[in-house]
Amino acid sequence: MTDKKYDSTNTGLLLVDPYNDFLASEGKLYPYAKEVAESVNMLEHLKEIVDAVRKSGIQVFFVPHHRFEPGDFSTWKYPTPYQLASAKAQPFAKGTWGGEFHPDFQPQEGDIIIKEHWSQSGFANTDLDHQLKMHGVSKIIIIGMLANTCIESTARFGMELGYHVTLVKDATAAFSREAMHAAHEINGPTIVHEIFTTEELIKALEGN
Repeated sequence: MTDKKYDSTNTGLLLVDPYNDFLASEGKLYPYAKEVAESVNMLEHLKEIVDAVRKSGIQVFFVPHHRFEPGDFSTWKYPTPYQLASAKAQPFAKGTWGGEFHPDFQPQEGDIIIKEHWSQSGFANTDLDHQLKMHGVSKIIIIGMLANTCIESTARFGMELGYHVTLVKDATAAFSREAMHAAHEINGPTIVHEIFTTEELIKALEGN
């Protein structure tokens, strides 16, 4: 039976890509995720989880995507079409409002900000694994954007590295209902140890 206990001695919250461009109504990418995000009440659930985690003393790790700059990928040998499209659109561009963290998710004293990831996994080519180990974290709860890209890739990489991985299916969103379904109903169960709702996670954090 799976151990469902989460506490400050072994658990970390990974808050992935909490940028204005993803989470704010005026953000560049929010219109694409709006339908799914609002259907699961994503923003409120993100806030509820962050608040609960902070009250429990669990360490918060910000896991941000690379903030785009002009010329990104232009000299890369094998950029993907998705990366090239992103570089052209410049979501969360460096030095812009869209590339700032949403006002509801500002780092607080003691939070850890991980080095920016270039593609989808928060682990690949960053210090995330090192920082988790240095803080004694063996269980990770992953929330943020997007369910079928950065959340799923970070979860998969974390599992491969030996972490206990939890997803929260109403504290994320995707650009389509199909992508959301794939992330939590098809791919997620093959990768992670727990898939909770926000309500279920908060009860687990409280030890219920």
